[in-house]
Amino acid sequence: MVFYLKYRPRKISELDSLVLREKLGEVLKGKIPDKIPHAFLFTGPKGLGKTSTARIIAKSINCTSRKGSEFEPCNRCSSCKSIDNGSNLDVLEIDGASNRGIDEIRDLREKIRLSPVSSLKKIYIIDEVHMLTTEAFNALLKTLEEPPEHAFFILCTTEPQKIPATITSRCFHIKFSKPTEEDFLHSFNRVLRGEGIKADKDGLIQIMKLSDGSFRDGAKILEELGGASKHITLNLIEKKYKTSSIEKNVLDMISGFEKKDATVGIKIVAKMAEEGVDFKLFSEELINTLHGRLIAQISGESFAMNVEQTKELIQMLVKSHQSIKYAILPQLPLELTIVEWSSDIGNQKSEVGTIASELNQTNDKNEIGLKATKMTSKSAAGNDKILEELIERVKKENFSLAGILRGCIVEKFEKGELILSTKFKFHKERLKDRKTLDMLEKTIYEMTGKKVKVLIE
Repeated sequence: MVFYLKYRPRKISELDSLVLREKLGEVLKGKIPDKIPHAFLFTGPKGLGKTSTARIIAKSINCTSRKGSEFEPCNRCSSCKSIDNGSNLDVLEIDGASNRGIDEIRDLREKIRLSPVSSLKKIYIIDEVHMLTTEAFNALLKTLEEPPEHAFFILCTTEPQKIPATITSRCFHIKFSKPTEEDFLHSFNRVLRGEGIKADKDGLIQIMKLSDGSFRDGAKILEELGGASKHITLNLIEKKYKTSSIEKNVLDMISGFEKKDATVGIKIVAKMAEEGVDFKLFSEELINTLHGRLIAQISGESFAMNVEQTKELIQMLVKSHQSIKYAILPQLPLELTIVEWSSDIGNQKSEVGTIASELNQTNDKNEIGLKATKMTSKSAAGNDKILEELIERVKKENFSLAGILRGCIVEKFEKGELILSTKFKFHKERLKDRKTLDMLEKTIYEMTGKKVKVLIE
């Protein structure tokens, strides 16, 4: 079993957050089950133990061996065991993303009226509750306002801003904050003791940094390192994750961004790909470093880029980071961002109304072609509009090709020819592929109603 499941906390005292342990102790001590809130709302980033905590509370409420004012579940009775293994019919875990409609919530409202099958109370744990529709939230609200005595709700979300105020106000809200160093060491040491692994403290601090505030991610890293050695050192982490080289590459990459030199960035990416660097980790470090600079700029420090440029670059990098998970090549989203930033397209504000909005107002292709020709002959601004519209249309079929087009310039668009220029040889080779040219020429025809030959320089 993977570490983060094997060492998932099963009691409140095992929770890794000291603040959370103390908070739950205050809320639950001497109050279970009749005096605790009938609805909890757990909010906070991923990987902090919201669902695990919800299960612990469910066990505490239904534990048959708990005595007096105790609030810890025994983890031995049939109720605790069935909740742990997911077979308890009265503790239902619902994925808000998959059960987000009003019909699912109406079904929940009907079933919640029924008495528990074998437990003391019925408990509904709704994960990613922010995914519910407005209608579903309204239906849930009615249940929260008048819940049956035998029912409890625990709502979990990573996006509290999407929860209606009417729902939040009817729940006992517990915020899961970013873990402290002490919290992380508590988490790591539970795993290390269980697996018989030794680790240097400076190594654990480095793992904490790599975990990006997530206990779950920290457990995954420990598992990877523990599979390689029973003694985790800073040197082992450097060898595995290239942490020191990442720091240097981050600074070099920012220098390339400041100069708008795509060649610098592309070379760094190629080197990291060859070394097997984790591009998700690199992107996170890059964003964190730029975030630090942004805060410093707001406080009065000056850098080569101004505040607006730093903000725009961070926004672009956040989007590319989100795309890594689905990219065919993990380095591709970052490469596209480098090209886009260096070509200045990423820093320009979109013009109101594109060529498409004007062209779509008529069905006469000859008239469309005439309008397009007039627009593109006026100035470079017209060419920019043509290129932007081309990119938008191509992006629907081929995202990576659209990224390459963002690094191109329209040299000429007249007399049945569209000449595009690019700074990079490998981009030129990609664009000159016959299938690519056919696609571009077909798209231009759909835009203008005219057959246009596409040439690449």
